[in-house]
Amino acid sequence: MRDYALAPTTASTLAGGLADSIFETADRNPTLPVLARRPDAAAASWEVVTAVEVRDEVVDLAKGLVASGISPGHRVAMMARTRYEWTVFCLALWSVGAEVVPIHPTSSRDQVEWILRDARCVAVVVEDELAVMTVGTVCESLPGLKHVWQLDSGAVADLVQKGLYVPLTTVESLRRIVMPDSTAAITYTSGTSGRPLGCALSHRGLAYPCDTLLAGWGHTAAQPGEQPSVLAYLPFSHVYGLMVMVLCLRGGVLMGHEPEMSEAALASALAAFRPTYLYAVPSVLEKLYKTFLRTAQQSGRGALFDRAAETARDFAAAEERQRLGTGAGPGFDLRLQHALYERTVYRRLRSVLGGRVQRATSGGSSLSRELTLFYEGIGIYVHDGYGLTESSGGITMQPLGREKSGTVGQALPGTQIQVADDGEILVRGPSVFQGYVGDDYATRAALRGGWLATGDIGRLDSAGYLTITGRKKDIIITSSGKSVAPAPLEQRLRMHPLVHQAVVVGDDRPCVGALITLDPDFLAHWRGALAVPGDSPGREAREENALREEIARAIASANSVVSRSESIRVYRVIQEPFAPGNGMLTPSMKLRRDAIQRHYAAEIDAMYQARTHAVRRQGPPEPADWDDSDDVFR
Repeated sequence: MRDYALAPTTASTLAGGLADSIFETADRNPTLPVLARRPDAAAASWEVVTAVEVRDEVVDLAKGLVASGISPGHRVAMMARTRYEWTVFCLALWSVGAEVVPIHPTSSRDQVEWILRDARCVAVVVEDELAVMTVGTVCESLPGLKHVWQLDSGAVADLVQKGLYVPLTTVESLRRIVMPDSTAAITYTSGTSGRPLGCALSHRGLAYPCDTLLAGWGHTAAQPGEQPSVLAYLPFSHVYGLMVMVLCLRGGVLMGHEPEMSEAALASALAAFRPTYLYAVPSVLEKLYKTFLRTAQQSGRGALFDRAAETARDFAAAEERQRLGTGAGPGFDLRLQHALYERTVYRRLRSVLGGRVQRATSGGSSLSRELTLFYEGIGIYVHDGYGLTESSGGITMQPLGREKSGTVGQALPGTQIQVADDGEILVRGPSVFQGYVGDDYATRAALRGGWLATGDIGRLDSAGYLTITGRKKDIIITSSGKSVAPAPLEQRLRMHPLVHQAVVVGDDRPCVGALITLDPDFLAHWRGALAVPGDSPGREAREENALREEIARAIASANSVVSRSESIRVYRVIQEPFAPGNGMLTPSMKLRRDAIQRHYAAEIDAMYQARTHAVRRQGPPEPADWDDSDDVFR
């Protein structure tokens, strides 16, 4: 094993619970804007709330919780989108020593019942009537569930009214007995295979990576003299979103709330709020790039965009070589081209994000090096982050001035990383979770001598930069015994504008295959650009042939990053996208591979059988017979 840490341990400043953050900020700088919200989705202006105003709201709500019987150690579920009330409720619960149990608002009835029972929740906060109905169907089987509070029906105001006669000193006393090692949240894993597990995360564990990032990198979140601001739209039900919330509260970062994750809503919120730093997931950054490309092509500037994007990547790669000491940096001609596109293209692209973002973090899954270089080249450095629920979020960060695209950086100060002989990443540090709730066996399996077995596989280079290559359980083993990591292939496939999602398959099969969904927006644009007359003979056949050629290019591009034996040889394009609603994605947008393969078992069998029959007509099957990609459209 090799063991790396970025720097010596730095102690977190947390002395009590996470709720202390807003109380300390209110005492130190009462008029500092800390939270923001829009009156409605169409509003261009934001309502800004100061630290002292948030503190007072938190205290009033905490008094209502006490009046309702919520005590230290009680677990209260939060089942709502990313909205202002989520943050205030969370702080109020932490103020009285309660533990927050986030549940994604689109979770199914069975998922809700499992989490409420497994965590032994005494109350649940929901957003709307639909969520009330979902919880209502399971209440009978949960005798310990005493309260269901609905945000849209005035739950906050009702609780504040109920707590009017609770002394302020009661909340102060409860807040002061919360210790750093008290449990702050029971956050459930994605559940990509089997039941999700509840990870007990302490106040210290959640604060540590946030405090470390603020201490070492906080000054990069905004221009000097400018208050940093972040638009929170990622689900607080996932540890990534929860970490963003804690980081903002701990660092005095103005946090706006956007509950809707649709492309239109997010674009509107970014343009109006104008954050200085962006937290995103790869699907958002991939979609944004494709939107740039589609918009350019629709306006007749597709060729200009292609040249500008290539220049951006070349410029960023040259600058990276210079800062890592492996090259001289961009030459005169490249600098000249880059300066030209800065005036004509890059500045306009950045304006889509509000015009103030210069750095960003992508998490949840790996972002391709190609996209990282593109964004860096247009003036937004995107750090591909790494963390997991069991580590309370962030584990690594790019060292300033030595950033290396295509990696997730180096271990955070105070955190250690090892790569086992089988490639599994092991982590040790203050942010590692306390264990799985009610599952000692799973806890012992995950914590090995103080090291967290992440289940991820990767590699460390000689300078300690970590590269994630996939999940250990996702490794595909073909019938010839070849081990294949699907993530690099899927990541490369998604880079093609027409490809929306991709799932690589091939366990116990003669070769690697793929299920592909198409991007509906780009597909509509692409069809329109073909300019085939509507009544032209053979129009549909020509469109399908052209589409096959485009997908073949995407396959060829993906295959270029792997060896011949690991490359995709068969594929099928399917019509229905993978989504949380159909059970193919987790709420945090991770692929449920087992569910996908079960649902499309017949299509996968047919995909391989079609190729097998074609090979048999030519003679006995040999490995070389699988060299040409074979597609099956559905």
